[in-house]
Amino acid sequence: MSARLERIIDAKLAKNVDAHCFWWDGRWYSKADLSKLTDSCATSLRASGFEEGQRLSVLMSNCPMIPALSLAVWRLGGTISLLNVKSGMPSLIGTLELIEPFSVITSDAIREETGATLEEKGFHCVTCGPLGPLPEMKGKISPLKTPDTAVIFATSGTTGLPKAVPLSHDNLYDNCLSTRKAVRALEEGDGFLNVLPNFHSFGYTVSTLMPLTMDAWQAIVPGFLPPNQTVRAIVESGANILFAVPTIFAYLLAGIDRGAVPKDIFARAKLMITGGDRLGANMHDLAMRLVGKDIMEGYGLTETSPVVAVNRSYEEHHTGTVGPFIEGYEWRLRTEKGERTDKDEGVLWVRGPSVTDGYFRAPEMTAERFDDGWFNTGDYVRIEDGCIKILDRVTDIIIVGGFNVYPQEVELVLHDHPAVQTAIVVGMPHPVNGEVPKAFIQKKEGVQVTELEIVKYCKEQLAHFKVPRKVEFVNDFPLSGTGKILRRVLRERERG
Repeated sequence: MSARLERIIDAKLAKNVDAHCFWWDGRWYSKADLSKLTDSCATSLRASGFEEGQRLSVLMSNCPMIPALSLAVWRLGGTISLLNVKSGMPSLIGTLELIEPFSVITSDAIREETGATLEEKGFHCVTCGPLGPLPEMKGKISPLKTPDTAVIFATSGTTGLPKAVPLSHDNLYDNCLSTRKAVRALEEGDGFLNVLPNFHSFGYTVSTLMPLTMDAWQAIVPGFLPPNQTVRAIVESGANILFAVPTIFAYLLAGIDRGAVPKDIFARAKLMITGGDRLGANMHDLAMRLVGKDIMEGYGLTETSPVVAVNRSYEEHHTGTVGPFIEGYEWRLRTEKGERTDKDEGVLWVRGPSVTDGYFRAPEMTAERFDDGWFNTGDYVRIEDGCIKILDRVTDIIIVGGFNVYPQEVELVLHDHPAVQTAIVVGMPHPVNGEVPKAFIQKKEGVQVTELEIVKYCKEQLAHFKVPRKVEFVNDFPLSGTGKILRRVLRERERG
């Protein structure tokens, strides 16, 4: 029998109903509170005509309504679609046209931001607060039915256009179970920081679903910015399981170093795990010096629900890797042309119960990335003692006169320079070599360094074709909604 998330979670909520379930805006709420909110949402949806197999789209920041709406929709046999208003109106409308939602739930702030545009495009919208109530609404019944799909996420491809990724109840529950089993320190009663945006599978699976399926609680924060609300949530709630993207850890650690963030903010932290982007090599030393505890890395993709690999514990931490595969995955390495290779590095393909069957209503796109159940991650990796070392996205590899340059290798060298806070390397066009590396560097506060000094430093560390030919100093980087640095934007900037 297939898993149904609402049955699994409802069973957890029915036990010890007065126990803490979530922290929100300085107040604790019980399991009974979440059940009551879910009941109210389900009643409103049913009265509005929401049917089995329909989809409900949600445009809201992290809040208690996210888990409540999810459970309510699943109880009625539907699918929830969590979307990012910051993806841009053309992208958002294109995704909604693909998904064909019954209705779109927004917060007041996001409704003001989207204005009447969604209504003009024929989408029914309704607003509600972070704790409800959900009003009855107009809806549009679609002939398209998706009763076995739990969630649909929109994820950007290399072109920047969204792809819709449907994940089943089985996909998500398998990923929750396998990740919990892999990270041995996770226990019932733990407190998860829920600050990663829930329109991304990383935040939704590990920070919302996992604590609900394992009888843990969560501290819900609307978003990382402004950072003081995240600091407050960690300190007041006592959250001890911290999943975050590297940008969040970098900001908090830099704040501790400057005295802007309390030194004991991580005092109760049992685990600090990052994913979604590369963790700068200098972050390990910084965390150990300031906190006395390292940051472990994991790895995943939306199409894999999302976790593929994670470091198991601090005792078995393989620094510089994203750890071994979690249970259930088969893996293969292929060449960029898709051919099998016996080498210890290549393009990673995976297969397993956490992997989606394909993209939503996009057979051609599915055929490009899926092959008999195998999914092409698009990541060029090396397997070291059973652990995955991410070398680069295949699309990020810089080809200089026929030689492959992996930006991460150059970035690792740059991060060792005492003046460099963050470095991103992309390829820029070159009339002779095709491409050459260019480095975008954010300097540490109060430190001076020149372009010539950076280039000279790299020449001492790297082969000549790997040395950045140009260095641009920046104050910040373009970021996605999850806080991931948008390398694609920097690359496109160089290519005009």
